Amino acid sequence: MDKKLLKQLSLITDEEKEILAGSQDINRSLYYKSEGSMSKQNEVDASLLLARGKLIDIRPHTRFIHFPEHTHNFVEFVYMCSGSTKHIIDGQRLTLHEGDLLFMNQHARQEILPADKDDIAVNFIILPQFFDSILNKLEGTSSALLDFIISCLTDKDMGGNYLYFDVSGVLPIQNLMENLIWIMLTSPGNKRTLSQSTMELLFLNLLDYADRIQVSGSSYEQNLMIQLLNYMETEYKEASLSDFAERNHIDIYTMSRMIKRRAGKTFKELLIEKKMSQACYLLKNTSLAVTDIAYSVGYENTSYFHRTFRAMYGVSPRDYRFNKMKETRDDTGH
Repeated sequence: MDKKLLKQLSLITDEEKEILAGSQDINRSLYYKSEGSMSKQNEVDASLLLARGKLIDIRPHTRFIHFPEHTHNFVEFVYMCSGSTKHIIDGQRLTLHEGDLLFMNQHARQEILPADKDDIAVNFIILPQFFDSILNKLEGTSSALLDFIISCLTDKDMGGNYLYFDVSGVLPIQNLMENLIWIMLTSPGNKRTLSQSTMELLFLNLLDYADRIQVSGSSYEQNLMIQLLNYMETEYKEASLSDFAERNHIDIYTMSRMIKRRAGKTFKELLIEKKMSQACYLLKNTSLAVTDIAYSVGYENTSYFHRTFRAMYGVSPRDYRFNKMKETRDDTGH
């Protein structure tokens, strides 16, 4: 991380000065609503950390003190800038090292052990609505894995409440996190647009490293679904439910029912969506013949590819390409 940025994040805050002066407990008024309010007793409240109208903000993690178990009424990302921090989430111990990312939804029960001076972490406080705009912007991506990751952070009925990304050695993700922190600290005039765009890029890059995602250890199904969706993302041309089930030593009928329950769609439906999404990308961005595109996404029968494409998009692949080219010309004025 940039040395100037890290130096700014390392400054001792007024809250930390009180702790170093002898305070034994966290200052509850900074995190929790008054005891007489409608909020839960140990629920960190977004209204105390986010200015009115904001969907996202950051604050350096407070060091030198133990944070007792608590929940949040917002989504929290923790990025480890330097050193390490120790967390207990839903009863499971987890250590974040430099460059790691931890995402928690509103239902995670988190406890944090005291951090030292050089253990610098940044907490992102994010309201769930922030992800609506990201999903809208990435609508054309049609990634079941992306949808699943975001659902892990926003849905109530997921088996696990956190996602841990071991991405310390992944340069694009590290650069994006540094950019995101810089945007949040410097508050440029177009801060919201920049932060949303950077977060979109972050999610797209994380999709390429789905094998580095760890979810709550108690959520076997959630782990398996992430493996399945990553399998589809990378092997969609030859992917099959029987192959995945065999690789993971699971009964195919059990796997099929779990996919339908978790994703709301069948394996076949998810796979077709992925293949069609890739076909759309190739139609828009290459001059490959339609027959070559059909083959590249796993269809040897081009007639079946045409029927499937038309059923999903209402036009033939040829007309889809023509319409997209026309849209591009209209947008550029050429």
